[in-house]
Amino acid sequence: MNDVSSRAATDRRANIALAWGGLLAMASAVGIGRFIYTPILPPMVQALGLSKSAAGLIASANYAGYFCGALLAAQLRLGGSRRAWLLGALAVGAITTLLMGAVEAMPWFLALRFAGGVASAVVLINASALVLERLSLSPERKFVALHFAGVGAGITISAIAVAALIHAGHDWHWLWYAGGLLALVAAAFVVLLVPNASTPHAPTSAASLSPVTGPLRRMAVAYGLFGFGYIITATFLVSIIRATPSIQALEPIIWVIVGLAAAPSVILWGAIARRLGTATGYALAALTQAVSVLASVLWQTTPGIVLSAVLLGGTFMGLTALGLMRARELAQGPPHRAMALLTGCFGFGQIVGPIFAGWLYDHLGDLKAASVVAALGLVLAAGLAFVRPPRPASR
Repeated sequence: MNDVSSRAATDRRANIALAWGGLLAMASAVGIGRFIYTPILPPMVQALGLSKSAAGLIASANYAGYFCGALLAAQLRLGGSRRAWLLGALAVGAITTLLMGAVEAMPWFLALRFAGGVASAVVLINASALVLERLSLSPERKFVALHFAGVGAGITISAIAVAALIHAGHDWHWLWYAGGLLALVAAAFVVLLVPNASTPHAPTSAASLSPVTGPLRRMAVAYGLFGFGYIITATFLVSIIRATPSIQALEPIIWVIVGLAAAPSVILWGAIARRLGTATGYALAALTQAVSVLASVLWQTTPGIVLSAVLLGGTFMGLTALGLMRARELAQGPPHRAMALLTGCFGFGQIVGPIFAGWLYDHLGDLKAASVVAALGLVLAAGLAFVRPPRPASR
């Protein structure tokens, strides 16, 4: 009996360590590697004289990389363990983030952000698979939420570091260096916390893929609209604040607020989904995020911008999780194809959003029109997610 208790205690410690490893992996590759561009963007644009179109193009290069990385991690037959792919992608993500501070030419920006985007998707999928496969059937399954809190933790830590360095007088080069070093430190701890024994990739045959039904197509479009709708605000929120004199004092803290709101958001929206259903939870989160997007451009006061930041952080990871949960519910058979379809649509929406917003800004002089379109897209996403197929007529 003592041996059984000892083994259970050992397994519990290993599971908790894995959850913390997942948190640090998500913080490194997604919270820092993917989203640190937002607080660095204003000083970078000012120093280099970048147009909003150029800034949007750099952002979209990262999201294009995410799109390709998601397809790579989800669909192809990859050799080696998930842990090996996870650690390799963490290294690539940290190094490409660090190298952004060492270049000034647009082709290098695009190449590095694309490579970082590939890495962030590979980390997201492999870290989530490792954590979910081990914890979903264990008594420690509640620690899955700790894994997803890594994105908010990474956003918060990197935002604090960027604000401190700007306050100390450092230029944009050092902001990227700091982000890369933070990502490397987090990745080093992942090596220690994620065990060597990992489940290898399981190749998926075409015969095992589930068919794409009407409800699943609607959900895929809704997920793509979410990618388009949130990413404009997520990319340009700090730039909006810097361009508005009455709220410029919020610049050092606004991205910290986004990160703090993101950390517990998956727990919140998971509870709402369990109570009201996944489709209803997704629809409510999308409508909440639409309010955030509109507040960022139509209510440019301290309360309005803080509300926008809280609602943005409080919804984007929840929507990510709920969308994939809904895909699993709608899949007829193994869910791999359904999840890959949603991931692809989400990635496409993220690619289009910053390019569209940057182009409109350069022609109209602000982000109001682009943000209104984004909010309308989120409202449409809510409707598509909530629509249920008609019941068959009774005889």
